Amino acid sequence: MNEATCAACPNYQDAASPTAPLSTEIVKSCDANWAGIASLALGVFGLVTAEFLPASLLTAMSIDLGISDGAAGQAVTATAIVGAVAALTIPVLTRNFDRKRVVLMLTLLLVLSNVLAATANSLSVLLASRALLGIALGGFWSMAGALAMRLVPGSLFARAMSIILTGVSVATVCAAPIGAYMGDLWGWRSAFIAAGVVSIITLIAQLFTIPALPPKDHASLKVMFELLGRTNVRVALLVVLLVISGHFAGFTYIRPLMEQITQLSGSTISAALLGYGIGGFFGNFAGAFIAERNERDAIVFGGALIAALAATLWVAGTSAIVTAVAIASWGFAFGAFPVGFQTWIVRAAPDQAEAAGGLLVAAFQTAIASGAIGGGILVDHIGALGGPIFATVALTLGTLLTLRYGPRPAHV
Repeated sequence: MNEATCAACPNYQDAASPTAPLSTEIVKSCDANWAGIASLALGVFGLVTAEFLPASLLTAMSIDLGISDGAAGQAVTATAIVGAVAALTIPVLTRNFDRKRVVLMLTLLLVLSNVLAATANSLSVLLASRALLGIALGGFWSMAGALAMRLVPGSLFARAMSIILTGVSVATVCAAPIGAYMGDLWGWRSAFIAAGVVSIITLIAQLFTIPALPPKDHASLKVMFELLGRTNVRVALLVVLLVISGHFAGFTYIRPLMEQITQLSGSTISAALLGYGIGGFFGNFAGAFIAERNERDAIVFGGALIAALAATLWVAGTSAIVTAVAIASWGFAFGAFPVGFQTWIVRAAPDQAEAAGGLLVAAFQTAIASGAIGGGILVDHIGALGGPIFATVALTLGTLLTLRYGPRPAHV
């Protein structure tokens, strides 16, 4: 049964809510569009791959463009700032458009971003390409939860989000190590060319698998401000700002640390980043397992572990073994965040999923920008250990805040 038929059911709103009880009849009457969910996962893979590439190519990009590592790191900042604005505005500006068309437009921007990045000959062109990525990233993530709710019955929402977020896991496995490997063999631009090919495949897949989805939530800035009145929403956004800024302050500048502090070779760095990706792949499933029981525990787990690992790199980053183990474990810990935060925000505002998703993504992108800027300042002024220092402080604060004010199981 398609979306239009499901929407006609009197209990459709309950079916769309992951927290509402569903009758067996409703579940049976609504078919799950797993092909559409898979195409969204492919979209996530392409977006996250493009987002993560600068971390593995930072040194090569800075040398080729004649800029500092800190300046090259602002490619991450540009994506994050634009992504934050896009997350808030795309749901509002496109509220009267079919959601399928919006998704296709965002994926097309991803294609253009990769093409522009691959041909960039200056920092300004590179930043322009990353701004396009920010629009695609912010718009897509703000809609991801709401789209999943419309493609599957409410009882299957968590499973659908887990599949979509697998795109993050696979991207963390592939983006950094393969990007670094391709950069060493054929230059950093080759990695963006490969990302462009993936984005074209994604566009074709979404064209044929996502059905027409008329607008439903009618998000507005007024609704977003009203959502900020909910305590659970405010706490979630503040935790995102702390935890994600800390993560990206450490991860964006992890290659300079491996080169300058640990003094690893290019091939060893690629292997270490592969370890990060593999850790992230399994961490996503571990995080989903924990978050299904309580999203607070998933975020506390990831935040506490990354804070400890960042502190370890801070004091023992000269050891190749310690660094390799810490980076792989870091990837595993980060895997708990996407599903944890998505579950938290959807349960906090199931009635306005797109607007809440927009706020969450805006907070994510603001945090990424803060981490990239703060980490870049520290790296340029005190060296490659600046990233882990920032990460240790921010993640410790975010974890303590979650532990104290985060959502608890219903039976507590």
